[in-house]
Amino acid sequence: MNECYYDKRMDFFYNKTKTDTADEWTGPQLIVVLCFGTFFCLFIFISNSLVIAAVVKNKRFHFPFYYLLANLAAADFFAGIAYVFLMFNTGPVSKTLTVNRWFLRQGLLDTSLTASLVNLLVIAVERHMSIMRMKIHSNLTKKRVTFLIISIWAIAIFMGAVPTLGWNCLCDITVCSSLAPIYSRSYLIFWSVLNLVVFFIMVVVYIRIYMYVQRKTNVLSSHTSGSISRRRTPVKLMKTVMTVLGAFVVCWTPGLVVLLLDGLNCTYCGIQNVKRWFLLLALLNSVMNPIIYSYKDDEMWGTMKRMICCFSEDKSQDRRSSRIPSTVLCRSTDTSGHYIEDGIIQGTICGKGDLGDKGNS
Repeated sequence: MNECYYDKRMDFFYNKTKTDTADEWTGPQLIVVLCFGTFFCLFIFISNSLVIAAVVKNKRFHFPFYYLLANLAAADFFAGIAYVFLMFNTGPVSKTLTVNRWFLRQGLLDTSLTASLVNLLVIAVERHMSIMRMKIHSNLTKKRVTFLIISIWAIAIFMGAVPTLGWNCLCDITVCSSLAPIYSRSYLIFWSVLNLVVFFIMVVVYIRIYMYVQRKTNVLSSHTSGSISRRRTPVKLMKTVMTVLGAFVVCWTPGLVVLLLDGLNCTYCGIQNVKRWFLLLALLNSVMNPIIYSYKDDEMWGTMKRMICCFSEDKSQDRRSSRIPSTVLCRSTDTSGHYIEDGIIQGTICGKGDLGDKGNS
Protein backbone atom coordinates (compact mmCIF):
# COMPACT_ATOMS: atom_id res chain seq x y z
CA MET A 1 0.00 0.00 0.00
CA ASN A 2 1.36 3.40 -1.03
CA GLU A 3 2.12 5.97 1.66
CA CYS A 4 0.21 9.27 1.47
CA TYR A 5 1.87 12.63 2.13
CA TYR A 6 -0.99 14.96 3.08
CA ASP A 7 0.99 16.56 5.92
CA LYS A 8 4.06 17.48 3.86
CA ARG A 9 4.85 20.97 2.64
CA MET A 10 5.38 21.69 -1.03
CA ASP A 11 9.18 21.67 -0.79
CA PHE A 12 8.97 17.89 -0.37
CA PHE A 13 7.12 17.47 -3.68
CA TYR A 14 9.25 20.04 -5.55
CA ASN A 15 12.39 18.17 -4.45
CA LYS A 16 10.90 14.82 -5.45
CA THR A 17 10.06 16.09 -8.95
CA LYS A 18 13.35 18.04 -9.13
CA THR A 19 11.56 21.29 -9.85
CA ASP A 20 13.53 24.42 -8.98
CA THR A 21 11.36 27.41 -8.10
CA ALA A 22 13.96 29.80 -6.70
CA ASP A 23 16.53 30.57 -9.40
CA GLU A 24 14.02 31.26 -12.15
CA TRP A 25 12.04 33.76 -10.05
CA THR A 26 14.79 36.15 -9.03
CA GLY A 27 16.30 39.32 -10.45
CA PRO A 28 14.97 41.19 -13.49
CA GLN A 29 12.67 38.36 -14.58
CA LEU A 30 10.79 38.44 -11.29
CA ILE A 31 10.45 42.24 -11.45
CA VAL A 32 9.12 42.12 -15.02
CA VAL A 33 6.61 39.39 -14.20
CA LEU A 34 5.37 41.15 -11.05
CA CYS A 35 5.13 44.59 -12.73
CA PHE A 36 3.23 43.31 -15.73
CA GLY A 37 1.09 41.08 -13.54
CA THR A 38 0.14 43.94 -11.21
CA PHE A 39 -0.71 46.31 -14.08
CA PHE A 40 -2.76 43.68 -15.89
CA CYS A 41 -4.67 42.70 -12.75
CA LEU A 42 -5.59 46.33 -12.00
CA PHE A 43 -6.79 46.77 -15.56
CA ILE A 44 -8.76 43.51 -15.37
CA PHE A 45 -10.58 44.63 -12.22
CA ILE A 46 -11.45 48.11 -13.52
CA SER A 47 -12.34 47.26 -17.13
CA ASN A 48 -14.43 44.17 -16.39
CA SER A 49 -16.26 46.02 -13.61
CA LEU A 50 -17.15 48.67 -16.20
CA VAL A 51 -18.48 45.99 -18.58
CA ILE A 52 -20.69 44.48 -15.87
CA ALA A 53 -21.90 47.93 -14.77
CA ALA A 54 -22.66 48.88 -18.39
CA VAL A 55 -24.88 45.81 -18.84
CA VAL A 56 -26.72 46.60 -15.60
CA LYS A 57 -27.11 50.32 -16.36
CA ASN A 58 -28.10 50.29 -20.04
CA LYS A 59 -31.56 48.80 -20.68
CA ARG A 60 -30.58 48.03 -24.27
CA PHE A 61 -28.28 45.33 -22.83
CA HIS A 62 -31.03 43.59 -20.85
CA PHE A 63 -31.03 40.54 -23.12
CA PRO A 64 -29.63 37.00 -22.71
CA PHE A 65 -26.57 37.61 -24.90
CA TYR A 66 -25.40 40.58 -22.83
CA TYR A 67 -26.17 38.86 -19.52
CA LEU A 68 -23.86 36.06 -20.62
CA LEU A 69 -21.31 38.61 -21.81
CA ALA A 70 -21.43 40.20 -18.36
CA ASN A 71 -20.91 36.77 -16.83
CA LEU A 72 -17.87 36.28 -19.06
CA ALA A 73 -16.58 39.60 -17.71
CA ALA A 74 -17.24 38.27 -14.19
CA ALA A 75 -15.15 35.19 -15.06
CA ASP A 76 -12.33 37.49 -16.20
CA PHE A 77 -12.67 39.49 -12.96
CA PHE A 78 -12.39 36.20 -11.04
CA ALA A 79 -9.30 35.36 -13.12
CA GLY A 80 -7.76 38.62 -11.89
CA ILE A 81 -8.34 37.49 -8.30
CA ALA A 82 -6.74 34.12 -9.11
CA TYR A 83 -3.66 35.83 -10.59
CA VAL A 84 -3.27 38.15 -7.58
CA PHE A 85 -3.37 35.13 -5.28
CA LEU A 86 -0.85 33.40 -7.53
CA MET A 87 1.57 36.34 -7.47
CA PHE A 88 1.71 36.27 -3.67
CA ASN A 89 2.10 32.48 -3.56
CA THR A 90 4.60 31.67 -6.27
CA GLY A 91 8.35 31.56 -6.86
CA PRO A 92 10.41 30.77 -3.75
CA VAL A 93 7.21 31.04 -1.67
CA SER A 94 5.82 27.97 -3.46
CA LYS A 95 8.01 25.62 -1.45
CA THR A 96 6.70 26.96 1.85
CA LEU A 97 3.02 26.40 0.98
CA THR A 98 0.91 23.71 2.53
CA VAL A 99 -0.78 21.17 0.26
CA ASN A 100 -4.21 22.76 0.79
CA ARG A 101 -2.97 26.27 0.00
CA TRP A 102 -1.29 25.03 -3.17
CA PHE A 103 -4.52 23.26 -4.19
CA LEU A 104 -6.37 26.55 -3.62
CA ARG A 105 -3.87 28.46 -5.78
CA GLN A 106 -4.22 26.12 -8.73
CA GLY A 107 -7.94 25.57 -8.20
CA LEU A 108 -8.64 29.29 -8.60
CA LEU A 109 -6.85 29.30 -11.97
CA ASP A 110 -8.63 26.15 -13.16
CA THR A 111 -12.00 27.54 -12.06
CA SER A 112 -11.49 30.80 -13.95
CA LEU A 113 -10.52 28.95 -17.14
CA THR A 114 -13.50 26.61 -16.90
CA ALA A 115 -15.91 29.46 -16.19
CA SER A 116 -14.76 31.33 -19.31
CA LEU A 117 -14.81 28.21 -21.47
CA VAL A 118 -18.28 27.01 -20.41
CA ASN A 119 -19.60 30.56 -20.70
CA LEU A 120 -18.43 30.71 -24.31
CA LEU A 121 -20.16 27.40 -24.97
CA VAL A 122 -23.43 28.74 -23.54
CA ILE A 123 -23.08 31.90 -25.63
CA ALA A 124 -22.67 29.66 -28.68
CA VAL A 125 -25.97 27.95 -27.85
CA GLU A 126 -27.67 31.31 -27.32
CA ARG A 127 -26.36 32.63 -30.64
CA HIS A 128 -27.49 29.45 -32.40
CA MET A 129 -30.99 29.81 -30.98
CA SER A 130 -31.27 33.40 -32.14
CA ILE A 131 -29.66 33.41 -35.56
CA MET A 132 -31.49 30.35 -36.81
CA ARG A 133 -34.57 32.57 -36.57
CA MET A 134 -32.57 35.59 -37.82
CA LYS A 135 -33.27 37.43 -34.58
CA ILE A 136 -30.87 39.69 -32.73
CA HIS A 137 -31.61 38.03 -29.39
CA SER A 138 -32.95 34.65 -28.31
CA ASN A 139 -36.17 34.06 -26.37
CA LEU A 140 -34.42 32.80 -23.24
CA THR A 141 -36.19 34.02 -20.12
CA LYS A 142 -34.36 35.70 -17.24
CA LYS A 143 -34.98 32.64 -15.07
CA ARG A 144 -33.32 30.36 -17.62
CA VAL A 145 -30.38 32.71 -18.07
CA THR A 146 -29.96 32.88 -14.28
CA PHE A 147 -30.05 29.07 -14.12
CA LEU A 148 -27.43 28.86 -16.88
CA ILE A 149 -25.13 31.33 -15.11
CA ILE A 150 -25.44 29.41 -11.82
CA SER A 151 -24.75 26.15 -13.69
CA ILE A 152 -21.65 27.66 -15.33
CA TRP A 153 -20.14 28.55 -11.97
CA ALA A 154 -21.14 25.20 -10.42
CA ILE A 155 -19.32 23.34 -13.23
CA ALA A 156 -16.32 25.67 -12.97
CA ILE A 157 -15.99 25.23 -9.20
CA PHE A 158 -16.33 21.45 -9.51
CA MET A 159 -13.65 21.22 -12.23
CA GLY A 160 -11.35 23.43 -10.18
CA ALA A 161 -11.82 21.13 -7.18
CA VAL A 162 -11.32 17.79 -8.97
CA PRO A 163 -7.63 17.38 -7.95
CA THR A 164 -8.50 18.27 -4.36
CA LEU A 165 -11.25 15.65 -4.37
CA GLY A 166 -8.77 12.87 -5.11
CA TRP A 167 -7.26 13.02 -8.61
CA ASN A 168 -3.76 13.85 -7.40
CA CYS A 169 -0.47 12.11 -6.65
CA LEU A 170 -0.27 12.57 -2.88
CA CYS A 171 -0.42 8.79 -2.44
CA ASP A 172 1.74 7.92 -5.45
CA ILE A 173 4.52 10.44 -5.99
CA THR A 174 5.95 8.44 -8.90
CA VAL A 175 3.21 9.83 -11.17
CA CYS A 176 3.58 13.48 -10.10
CA SER A 177 4.12 16.09 -12.83
CA SER A 178 6.90 18.65 -12.79
CA LEU A 179 4.82 21.78 -13.45
CA ALA A 180 2.21 20.84 -10.85
CA PRO A 181 4.09 18.65 -8.35
CA ILE A 182 0.98 17.27 -6.60
CA TYR A 183 -1.10 16.80 -9.77
CA SER A 184 -0.85 13.41 -11.40
CA ARG A 185 0.27 13.37 -15.01
CA SER A 186 -2.91 11.53 -16.04
CA TYR A 187 -4.99 14.44 -14.75
CA LEU A 188 -2.93 16.97 -16.72
CA ILE A 189 -3.44 14.89 -19.88
CA PHE A 190 -7.19 14.73 -19.22
CA TRP A 191 -7.44 18.45 -18.42
CA SER A 192 -5.44 19.71 -21.39
CA VAL A 193 -6.95 17.32 -23.97
CA LEU A 194 -10.49 18.09 -22.78
CA ASN A 195 -9.98 21.84 -23.13
CA LEU A 196 -8.20 21.58 -26.48
CA VAL A 197 -11.00 19.40 -27.88
CA VAL A 198 -13.61 21.88 -26.65
CA PHE A 199 -11.60 24.69 -28.27
CA PHE A 200 -11.65 22.87 -31.60
CA ILE A 201 -15.38 22.08 -31.40
CA MET A 202 -16.24 25.69 -30.53
CA VAL A 203 -14.17 27.08 -33.38
CA VAL A 204 -15.88 24.75 -35.87
CA VAL A 205 -19.35 25.57 -34.50
CA TYR A 206 -18.80 29.32 -34.57
CA ILE A 207 -17.40 29.21 -38.10
CA ARG A 208 -20.45 27.23 -39.30
CA ILE A 209 -22.84 29.62 -37.56
CA TYR A 210 -21.05 32.62 -39.02
CA MET A 211 -21.15 31.17 -42.55
CA TYR A 212 -24.87 30.47 -42.16
CA VAL A 213 -25.58 34.03 -40.99
CA GLN A 214 -23.55 35.54 -43.81
CA ARG A 215 -25.35 33.43 -46.42
CA LYS A 216 -28.77 34.13 -44.95
CA THR A 217 -28.08 37.87 -44.62
CA ASN A 218 -26.99 38.14 -48.26
CA VAL A 219 -30.15 36.35 -49.43
CA LEU A 220 -32.44 38.54 -47.33
CA SER A 221 -30.64 41.72 -48.33
CA SER A 222 -31.16 41.02 -52.03
CA HIS A 223 -34.87 40.21 -51.64
CA THR A 224 -35.94 42.64 -48.95
CA SER A 225 -36.24 46.39 -48.86
CA GLY A 226 -35.87 46.50 -45.03
CA SER A 227 -33.03 48.04 -43.12
CA ILE A 228 -29.73 46.45 -44.15
CA SER A 229 -28.06 47.59 -40.95
CA ARG A 230 -30.70 45.76 -38.92
CA ARG A 231 -30.16 42.63 -40.99
CA ARG A 232 -26.45 42.82 -40.30
CA THR A 233 -26.80 43.23 -36.54
CA PRO A 234 -26.64 39.44 -35.86
CA VAL A 235 -23.47 39.31 -37.99
CA LYS A 236 -22.00 42.14 -35.91
CA LEU A 237 -22.69 40.28 -32.67
CA MET A 238 -21.22 37.11 -34.14
CA LYS A 239 -18.03 38.96 -35.07
CA THR A 240 -17.72 40.16 -31.47
CA VAL A 241 -18.15 36.63 -30.11
CA MET A 242 -15.74 35.12 -32.65
CA THR A 243 -13.11 37.73 -31.81
CA VAL A 244 -13.48 36.92 -28.10
CA LEU A 245 -13.25 33.19 -28.85
CA GLY A 246 -10.21 33.68 -31.08
CA ALA A 247 -8.40 35.65 -28.39
CA PHE A 248 -9.31 32.99 -25.82
CA VAL A 249 -7.96 30.14 -27.96
CA VAL A 250 -4.75 31.99 -28.86
CA CYS A 251 -4.00 32.98 -25.25
CA TRP A 252 -4.78 29.64 -23.60
CA THR A 253 -3.66 27.05 -26.18
CA PRO A 254 0.13 27.39 -25.59
CA GLY A 255 -0.30 26.87 -21.84
CA LEU A 256 -2.53 23.83 -22.38
CA VAL A 257 -0.02 22.34 -24.82
CA VAL A 258 2.73 22.79 -22.20
CA LEU A 259 0.55 21.01 -19.62
CA LEU A 260 -0.07 18.20 -22.10
CA LEU A 261 3.66 17.79 -22.73
CA ASP A 262 4.26 17.70 -18.99
CA GLY A 263 1.53 15.09 -18.60
CA LEU A 264 3.23 13.01 -21.28
CA ASN A 265 6.46 13.31 -19.23
CA CYS A 266 8.41 15.09 -21.94
CA THR A 267 11.72 15.70 -20.14
CA TYR A 268 13.44 17.33 -23.14
CA CYS A 269 10.80 19.90 -24.07
CA GLY A 270 12.11 22.72 -21.85
CA ILE A 271 8.67 23.45 -20.43
CA GLN A 272 10.10 24.96 -17.25
CA ASN A 273 11.66 27.79 -19.28
CA VAL A 274 8.40 28.94 -20.89
CA LYS A 275 5.71 28.22 -18.30
CA ARG A 276 5.64 31.68 -16.67
CA TRP A 277 5.46 33.48 -20.04
CA PHE A 278 2.55 31.34 -21.17
CA LEU A 279 0.88 32.11 -17.86
CA LEU A 280 1.23 35.82 -18.60
CA LEU A 281 -0.24 35.17 -22.05
CA ALA A 282 -3.26 33.54 -20.39
CA LEU A 283 -3.54 36.56 -18.10
CA LEU A 284 -3.51 38.80 -21.16
CA ASN A 285 -6.76 37.19 -22.34
CA SER A 286 -8.70 38.70 -19.42
CA VAL A 287 -7.20 42.07 -20.37
CA MET A 288 -8.17 41.79 -24.04
CA ASN A 289 -11.85 40.90 -23.62
CA PRO A 290 -13.08 44.31 -22.31
CA ILE A 291 -11.12 46.00 -25.09
CA ILE A 292 -12.82 43.75 -27.65
CA TYR A 293 -16.28 44.50 -26.21
CA SER A 294 -15.75 48.26 -26.37
CA TYR A 295 -14.07 48.20 -29.79
CA LYS A 296 -16.62 45.94 -31.47
CA ASP A 297 -19.75 47.34 -29.79
CA ASP A 298 -20.26 51.11 -30.10
CA GLU A 299 -23.15 51.03 -27.64
CA MET A 300 -21.01 49.28 -25.02
CA TRP A 301 -18.18 51.76 -25.48
CA GLY A 302 -20.58 54.70 -25.30
CA THR A 303 -22.12 53.44 -22.05
CA MET A 304 -18.73 52.83 -20.46
CA LYS A 305 -17.52 56.26 -21.55
CA ARG A 306 -20.59 57.97 -20.05
CA MET A 307 -20.09 56.15 -16.75
CA ILE A 308 -16.45 57.25 -16.59
CA CYS A 309 -17.48 60.81 -17.50
CA CYS A 310 -20.19 60.95 -14.84
CA PHE A 311 -17.90 59.46 -12.20
CA SER A 312 -15.25 62.08 -12.96
CA GLU A 313 -17.83 64.90 -12.94
CA ASP A 314 -19.32 63.67 -9.65
CA LYS A 315 -15.92 63.63 -7.96
CA SER A 316 -15.16 67.11 -9.29
CA GLN A 317 -18.53 68.36 -8.10
CA ASP A 318 -18.01 66.80 -4.65
CA ARG A 319 -14.67 68.55 -4.27
CA ARG A 320 -16.21 71.83 -5.35
CA SER A 321 -19.17 71.35 -3.00
CA SER A 322 -16.81 70.76 -0.09
CA ARG A 323 -15.36 74.22 -0.70
CA ILE A 324 -18.74 76.00 -0.92
CA PRO A 325 -19.26 76.77 2.82
CA SER A 326 -15.98 78.66 3.20
CA THR A 327 -16.50 80.41 -0.12
CA VAL A 328 -20.04 81.41 0.68
CA LEU A 329 -18.91 83.10 3.89
CA CYS A 330 -16.60 85.35 1.91
CA ARG A 331 -18.88 86.06 -1.07
CA SER A 332 -22.31 87.37 -1.69
CA THR A 333 -25.48 85.33 -2.14
CA ASP A 334 -25.28 85.85 -5.89
CA THR A 335 -21.92 84.11 -6.01
CA SER A 336 -23.21 81.07 -4.13
CA GLY A 337 -26.08 80.99 -6.59
CA HIS A 338 -23.50 80.79 -9.33
CA TYR A 339 -22.07 77.61 -7.77
CA ILE A 340 -25.51 76.00 -7.64
CA GLU A 341 -26.20 76.94 -11.24
CA ASP A 342 -22.79 75.63 -12.28
CA GLY A 343 -23.52 72.29 -10.60
CA ILE A 344 -26.86 72.01 -12.41
CA ILE A 345 -25.21 72.73 -15.76
CA GLN A 346 -22.56 70.06 -15.13
CA GLY A 347 -25.22 67.51 -14.24
CA THR A 348 -27.12 68.35 -17.41
CA ILE A 349 -24.03 67.92 -19.57
CA CYS A 350 -23.25 64.58 -17.97
CA GLY A 351 -26.77 63.30 -18.53
CA LYS A 352 -27.03 64.76 -22.00
CA GLY A 353 -25.29 61.77 -23.58
CA ASP A 354 -27.99 59.44 -22.30
CA LEU A 355 -30.75 61.57 -23.77
CA GLY A 356 -28.92 61.88 -27.03
CA ASP A 357 -28.40 58.17 -27.30
CA LYS A 358 -32.04 57.50 -26.54
CA GLY A 359 -33.02 59.92 -29.22
CA ASN A 360 -30.81 58.19 -31.73
CA SER A 361 -32.29 54.78 -31.04
